[in-house]
Amino acid sequence: MNQIKDLQKLIKLTGDRAKLDAKANETYIVYKTAEGRIVKEYNDGHVIPVTEQETPHE
Repeated sequence: MNQIKDLQKLIKLTGDRAKLDAKANETYIVYKTAEGRIVKEYNDGHVIPVTEQETPHE
């Protein structure tokens, strides 16, 4: 099998699992969009940008 396709499938399955876990726990997932923005996506479809104030500072 093609390793690139295998990796793409694994990434998709990981994202799908994260969505299922978020739904089961009534929470959200966080990811980076194609435009480079970090967002929270809730189970109801609402997508909210994460602001710098919400991220922890080191």
